[in-house]
Amino acid sequence: MKTSSKKATSINLLNFRTPQMKAFHLSWIAFFLCFFGWFGIAPLMAVVREELDLSKFQIGNIIISSVAITIFARLAIGWLLDRIGPRITYTYLLILGAIPVMLIGFSNSYESFLVFRLMIGVIGAGFVVTQYHTSMMFAPNVVGTANATTAGWGNLGGGVTQMLMPLIFAGFVSIGFLDQEAWRLAMVVPGILMVICGFLYYRHTTDLPEGNLKDLKKEDFADKVEKKASKVSFATVSKDYRVWLLFLIYGACFGVELTINNIGAIYFHDFFELDLKTAGLIAGLFGLMNLFARSMGGFFGDKAGMNWGLKGRVWLLGAVLLAEGLSLVLFSQINILPFAIGSMIVFSLFVQMAEGATYAVVPFVNRKAIGTVSGIVGAGGNTGAVLAGFLFKSESLSYSDALAILGITVTLVSVFSFLIRFSKEDEQEASEELINSIAEKNMEVAPAYLMEK
Repeated sequence: MKTSSKKATSINLLNFRTPQMKAFHLSWIAFFLCFFGWFGIAPLMAVVREELDLSKFQIGNIIISSVAITIFARLAIGWLLDRIGPRITYTYLLILGAIPVMLIGFSNSYESFLVFRLMIGVIGAGFVVTQYHTSMMFAPNVVGTANATTAGWGNLGGGVTQMLMPLIFAGFVSIGFLDQEAWRLAMVVPGILMVICGFLYYRHTTDLPEGNLKDLKKEDFADKVEKKASKVSFATVSKDYRVWLLFLIYGACFGVELTINNIGAIYFHDFFELDLKTAGLIAGLFGLMNLFARSMGGFFGDKAGMNWGLKGRVWLLGAVLLAEGLSLVLFSQINILPFAIGSMIVFSLFVQMAEGATYAVVPFVNRKAIGTVSGIVGAGGNTGAVLAGFLFKSESLSYSDALAILGITVTLVSVFSFLIRFSKEDEQEASEELINSIAEKNMEVAPAYLMEK
């Protein structure tokens, strides 16, 4: 694999040897398992609701708690990544985050369940580590695709969880455990897998293509990296209006995905009167679109960047976000099951494409503080989910009404995409990086946009 400044200029999915592809594969697997633990309880909420006698208001608070703390965790980890690197950060996040996942089974009241659900939300910060690690490993011509694919395959854990956890629960019931015991035991499974992944991440990844920051401290390269990160404070990054526009935009796409992960199974269970396993399987289809949909957003973002520069990436983001909002409104109004499933799949396609398109823009906002920018924007996703949670806890709104309001909000937010601007210097730097990465791949003809530069 040819690289520019050691960053990979292509993605070879069958390569498990280079540091770039090791980081690629282990980062999406790690985030997949974070999602598995984060939302493992969601498809079992109908059972938990019955045992703990939870009201709709209380379930709404639980939904909010599951994503609220992730806002602060993502901000903190974004800052941390610029200083200690992704390898150590992810290792501790996976191993320590597994503890509340496994211990939620000790809940015996609404209050204790709420606390554990809040603690579990910290592992959602794994997304920022995944995006940071691939941004450090891949060149500008493929960084959007790499970011989108690792995040998308990680998000796939949300869909698999909806399908798999009811089956794990049913497996424990089939061997003689009661329902109130089975859901508790089922949550141990993702926790164990997270611990195993944490050790694998520590052993088999490096912070950068050149090696680990700790090992490179004596070299000029590592010193430059650390100095570059330390020169850009959180306050400086937070003054950039584009960061907050992307924060808002990501709340309108990833925030929506988190919301559907939380309420999808119980929505189909209640609204269409389906059993737990069937509702979970259908809700899981939403997350399964991550297999390719988010990658599409990143891929087309990279293509738009090659042909029209950074503004091309922004235009694509705005268009996909608009399509997401309109398709969500459509989904909310359908009460015939087959059509509801079909419209949900279309809606899911645009949600995840918008997420991929967002992180095809993020690496170019501030190259000296990619971790901090990723953390702030990633926190926007959870902020969106928290705000959406207030809609779904309202006793006066049905879930369908809440989804419709959410869709209208996303449609309005899409307009803000077109306010994101890059300077001529940003465009020039991005085009030069692309030319260099294309040259490394021995491409004979560069796109017309780049040749003009």
